[in-house]
Amino acid sequence: MPEPNTAKITALIQEIEKVILGKKDVIQLTVTALLAGGHVLFEDIPGVGKTMLVKSLAKAIHSDFSRIQFTPDLLPSDILGVSIFNAQANQFEFRSGPIFTTILLADEINRTTPRTQAALLEAMSERHVTIDNHTYALNPHFFVLATQNPVSYAGTYPLPEAQLDRFLFRLHIGYPDFADELELLTGEREQSLKLIHSFLSLEELTALKKQVDKVYVDEVVARYALQLVTTSRQHPSVELGVSPRGAMAFLQGAKAYALTENRSFVTPGDLQKLLPFVFSHRLILTGGAEMSEVLHEIIDSVPVPVRR
Repeated sequence: MPEPNTAKITALIQEIEKVILGKKDVIQLTVTALLAGGHVLFEDIPGVGKTMLVKSLAKAIHSDFSRIQFTPDLLPSDILGVSIFNAQANQFEFRSGPIFTTILLADEINRTTPRTQAALLEAMSERHVTIDNHTYALNPHFFVLATQNPVSYAGTYPLPEAQLDRFLFRLHIGYPDFADELELLTGEREQSLKLIHSFLSLEELTALKKQVDKVYVDEVVARYALQLVTTSRQHPSVELGVSPRGAMAFLQGAKAYALTENRSFVTPGDLQKLLPFVFSHRLILTGGAEMSEVLHEIIDSVPVPVRR
C-alpha cells in the first residue's frame, strides 16, 4: 500500500508549534481529532495556552473561528441563535448564533447549566441544529474544542455522559517545561498569531479527511480495538464502559493518528497511544478507583496481536 502524502499535516503541526512551545503531542492529537471529524475536551488550569492553540489552528487552516465564554446565566439561544419577528416583512427571521462557525472554542463549558450544555449535543453529533422546527446545517468541518475546569473548582456543573461521549479526546496541556517558559519570558520566542501563516485550505482539509477514510485497519487490529473496549465494560472497577459510539470513535481516531505518523495503516501501538485520551472521559469508575491504574490494567489484560 503506497505511503500517504502527509506533508501538509506535518507542516500544520509545525506551524502551531511556533507559538505553543514544547507541546507537540497535544498539537498532534488536536490535529488528529480534526482529521477524524471528532471534537476535543481540554481539562486544564487557566493560562496554559488553550485559546492560543485553538486560534492558531483556525488561522493555519484559514477558517472562521468563534469563542463562547460559558457562564451560569448563558442560555441555549445565546449559542444557537434566535428567531426575531420582522414587523415590516410580517415574519420571523432567524439570527444565527456563534455556533455557526468552523472552529468553536467553548470556554469553561462546565460553568453553565446542563440545559445550555445540551445545546451543543445535536451540533456535535450531526453538524446541524434544529431551532423552531427548522434544521440549519453547520460547516461540514465544524470542530468544537471545549475547555472545562476541574470538578473541584467552585461553580461547576459536571458534563453529562451523553455530552462527554461526543468528544473524541480529553486532553491536558499542562505547564510548559522550564526552558520553554523561559523562552516565553525572555521574549526569544514571541507567542503571537502573527507567526502563524494560513496555508491549508478547507478544500485541502476535505482531501486529508478522505485520506483518513482510506487508512487500512486489519481485522486483527480491529478485533484488538474491540477487545480493549469490551474489557473496559467488564473491568470490576468500571460502572460504565466505552459505548459502541466510543468504539467507532476509537478506531476512527486511530486511523487519523496513523496518518499524522505518515502511515497508511493502523497498528496496535496507535490504539495503545490513544486509549487514555479516548477512554478516560467515557468511563465511570467505582468509588476509590484510580483512572490511570484502570487504563493501564485494561491495556495490560488484552494480549497484543502478533503480525501475521
